[in-house]
Amino acid sequence: VNAALAPQPGLARLDVLVEQARKAGLPIELTLEGERHVLPPGVDLTAFRIVQEALTNALKHARPARAQVTIRYGREALDLEITNDGRRARTGEGTGHGLVGMRERVALYSGELEAGPRKRGGYAVRARLPVEAESA
Repeated sequence: VNAALAPQPGLARLDVLVEQARKAGLPIELTLEGERHVLPPGVDLTAFRIVQEALTNALKHARPARAQVTIRYGREALDLEITNDGRRARTGEGTGHGLVGMRERVALYSGELEAGPRKRGGYAVRARLPVEAESA
């Protein structure tokens, strides 16, 4: 399959992403809240990439860990929360490009991103992406 012709990933493919991470050894609890609705393509792709990056980071840096992915569909915004209970990464581990990329993607849509160690251990990534409600 030509990758250039493949559809851009979005939250509709979230189950595939979660299953891949589970097979790689990361137990994940997935929670979807609110009424699912069609998202603008850029927001949908950004949301998928944020979850993907957060799970990849948990696999690389936080093992052994369990992860929790929560997606909340709201009228004005899509909220993402990806947490893990793994060990903290040692300083200097990784390049930080993943977080930079997440921040840039979120900024494109005037969203907000918060990422960092949790007080109880592990790591949390929280993003809020504004969505324009489709007029009926």
